[in-house]
Amino acid sequence: MKRLLSAPVLVAQALYVIARTPRLPEPEGHRTGEAGQGRPLRLLIVGDSSAAGVGADQQEDALSGQLVAPLAAEFCVSWRLIAQTGLTTRKLTERLAAEPGGSFDIAVTALGVNDVTRLTPADRWVAQTRALHELLRSHFGVSQIYVTAVPPLQAFPALPDPLAGFLGRHAAVLSSALSRAQTERTTARVVQPDWGLDPDVMASDGFHPGPALYQRWGAEMARHILSDLREPAS
Repeated sequence: MKRLLSAPVLVAQALYVIARTPRLPEPEGHRTGEAGQGRPLRLLIVGDSSAAGVGADQQEDALSGQLVAPLAAEFCVSWRLIAQTGLTTRKLTERLAAEPGGSFDIAVTALGVNDVTRLTPADRWVAQTRALHELLRSHFGVSQIYVTAVPPLQAFPALPDPLAGFLGRHAAVLSSALSRAQTERTTARVVQPDWGLDPDVMASDGFHPGPALYQRWGAEMARHILSDLREPAS
């Protein structure tokens, strides 16, 4: 947001939002674990503050917990979370490259908001996303990637107009560019949750999901994953 230099009013609003928005901590709780019974499923969750669960008090109420729970009803899920507040797609790729490798079946990514606020050009962001996905495949053995679509920033309660509309339009540009790019790849799927960013499902900062929204997001992501993993009925 500090790079938002397109117009004085947008700069003023951005600085105002930065100054008044409370900095919420990442939640307590485990970032690796195993849950459920049945066929093994190795899950890697990566991303920014939303992947890290900012807006929830515990990881079990954040994306990791709300995603693992429905998957564990059918699989023995071994999972790992690598996420940090403030990460862009490029910064996450650098962070993951420095992590020990692993062997995972699927990865779930939650990224884009920080790329939007930094006004990353769409073609550059698509290239950075492709580099991230290649690293997930080569360094972590991931065979299928589920990409969380960029949320509609124009609906974030913390953002006033016209800043909200300006960022929302750029978010839509990035989302459209990524969706077009991913139509050619069968190993990555863009998932568009039903965000419904009403203030009552958002965190107190008006910028991050609250537990109710994490539950909705995790359930939607799990629905797509389970649909792909279930064997056809005999």
